[in-house]
Amino acid sequence: MQTLMFPFKPRFAVLTICCVVTVLLIGLALADPALADIVILPFLIFGALALLGFHDLAQKDHAILRNYPIVAHLRFLFEEIRPEMRQYFFESEKDGTPFSRDIRAVVYQRAKMVLDKRPFGTQRDVYADGYEWMLHSIAPKPRASEKFRISIGGADCAKPYSASIFNISAMSFGALSPNAIRALNAGAKKGGFAHDTGEGGVSPYHRENGGDLIWEIGSGYFGCRTRDGQFDPEAFARTATLDQIKMVELKISQGAKPGHGGVLPAAKVSEEISRIRGVAMGEDCISPAAHSAFSTPLDMMAFIAEMRRLSGGKPAGFKLCVGHRWEFLAICKAMLESGIYPDFIVVDGKEGGTGAAPLEFMDHLGMPMREGVNFVHNTLVGFNIRDRIKIGASGKIVTAFDIARAMALGADWCNSARGFMFALGCIQSLSCHTDRCPTGVATQDPSRNRALVVPLKLERVCNYHAATLHALSELVAAAGLAHPSEIRPVHLAHRLTGTGVTSFARLYPHLRPGELLEGTDNPRFAEAWAMARADSFAPAG
Repeated sequence: MQTLMFPFKPRFAVLTICCVVTVLLIGLALADPALADIVILPFLIFGALALLGFHDLAQKDHAILRNYPIVAHLRFLFEEIRPEMRQYFFESEKDGTPFSRDIRAVVYQRAKMVLDKRPFGTQRDVYADGYEWMLHSIAPKPRASEKFRISIGGADCAKPYSASIFNISAMSFGALSPNAIRALNAGAKKGGFAHDTGEGGVSPYHRENGGDLIWEIGSGYFGCRTRDGQFDPEAFARTATLDQIKMVELKISQGAKPGHGGVLPAAKVSEEISRIRGVAMGEDCISPAAHSAFSTPLDMMAFIAEMRRLSGGKPAGFKLCVGHRWEFLAICKAMLESGIYPDFIVVDGKEGGTGAAPLEFMDHLGMPMREGVNFVHNTLVGFNIRDRIKIGASGKIVTAFDIARAMALGADWCNSARGFMFALGCIQSLSCHTDRCPTGVATQDPSRNRALVVPLKLERVCNYHAATLHALSELVAAAGLAHPSEIRPVHLAHRLTGTGVTSFARLYPHLRPGELLEGTDNPRFAEAWAMARADSFAPAG
């Protein structure tokens, strides 16, 4: 059970001042009764503020008040002055951030199970370039009551997994706080959906509440590595065969920083991190840019088959942000040549989030999620293997419309990181890399992450998932469909200019089944097809 803490830190300065002034005023009044009438008003003011501060520390509804007693009330005051004032105190309309104010507010409302309806119609400019919408039917269907699940696992998988079509995306312990991991996994357990561990290993906080886990293995092989950083099959098998692990995922690249490795400095490798990741204390924790366990597409397929075998036949797949098109085509050629097929592929968009990455990587490297999902979907169709492999999508997916759009482009299910972070109380303070997260979500500072109250936040995680799928079921029914899997590109439209509108079917043209095998002149594929080779990631010729 968490206890009330009042460490003397700068963020507690206002409360400290109020307490000190209150005590001094009491002392003055006792020392000289003649001053009582003079000090009574400031005593009431500072005393009331001190009481408010202690109430903020003890309450459990708002993490930011627990970390910033008294002063955090200013944030709620600014929110009350909306919509006129809030743009000046939160994200600017011109900052290009699609998850400013409104979307985040919707997640908060759904997580708290309060009314998320709005008056006065759309707040978006429906005539702006790039505006998108879903087409409804004159003959809508009744809203589906099922929870929308999908079976993941091909012919070589002995233990297929029935997954929700909406799950928690990869976020490692270390990037997130212990309490954040606890709340996410407990919420996944209660709501019946999956929680991706991220590449930082399976921590005790992932296992504490028993929620379904997708174990992500990155190039550092954390949790299944030898002392010199190589893949350790025995260590992998010990964890992968746990009942709580439902799928194993090989991380090739991450949307926010594809092709970029990472280093956790030795000074930050605590005893706990050392134990969980399987790295030595006193040494830098290296996450290389490339894998050491394989170097060719054929080797990669063999490694995925080994992951599936070592896990006891659980679904095995890989995650990537699409880069060179010929490299993904080479992977598919290796599937045909080897006869080894992953059970799933997760496509991470370059717009995906991270705790820290170089600006150029975040803004200008990698393929955006929509193009990546559609490219992977069409490639598998063109190879005539789409029915063997499921596709997951991640990259700024927060709302039911985001899910519908991704599924229209070829995804079978979606993962969300920032949506579930919002449900935990994230306010996008952009301090993830500083270890000073004001809401206790992305920090290892015990005095900060205590602010995140697990029993309350797990309910909000579960509520957000349920409310989002409820909204999706309403969208699907309004379009005259029975299940999200029936959504096609023709069901969505995109505004090109003020007067030009096109269907997603025209915006994202599709391949015929087996078209790549027969030979295609499609400009998106023809050149890359000629460059792809199963025995190397390097282009042919």
